[in-house]
Amino acid sequence: EQLLESELFGHMRGAFTDAKADRPGLFEEAQKGTLFLDEISELPLMLQAKLLRAIQEREIRRVGSTKSIPVDVRIIAATNLNLADEVKAKHFREDLYYRLNVIEIRLPPLRDRRDDIPLLVENFLHKCAKANRKPLQGISESSLALLIDYSWPGNVRELENIIERAVTLARGENIMPEDLPATVQGSRGDRRVLDDAAERTLPLQEVE
Repeated sequence: EQLLESELFGHMRGAFTDAKADRPGLFEEAQKGTLFLDEISELPLMLQAKLLRAIQEREIRRVGSTKSIPVDVRIIAATNLNLADEVKAKHFREDLYYRLNVIEIRLPPLRDRRDDIPLLVENFLHKCAKANRKPLQGISESSLALLIDYSWPGNVRELENIIERAVTLARGENIMPEDLPATVQGSRGDRRVLDDAAERTLPLQEVE
């Protein structure tokens, strides 16, 4: 917690072990700009209180200092959890939640926006092929169909990792189904079984 506080607000020389010089924190570095706080739900409660004060008073104190420093920063916060539920569970401060929740942008999981998958694949494919210096032309239709059918529990990060893996393993000019992980290769068969069962209203015992 102390190291994270130092990252956000900075510290003074001698404030803790290895603090050999004064150092500004991210709030000061972002002055007149934007500070992006990822996974805000993971912030310890003690630091949530200090973050609330920084937002509310528009000033911070470095660790080990009694002097307040004015800050003018736009804050963008992200989380993969439902913060309203975290507030109810007493894991996240309600007052901080309402301070941060001025403009909310909800991004659906990748499985709920499958039309984005071809665009993301094209982008990741170009980036990974360039980084690996492989002259790939693209991805086969059957491979893309498998990616579109997959459930994507790891969302966009998982898609990027799978494309990076496929680029590394690909032997031809295009990414083929055999270049994809077994979990993705099996997704279409599983999906067809479930779709067929839904259409025929099969009992659970028959589906299994």
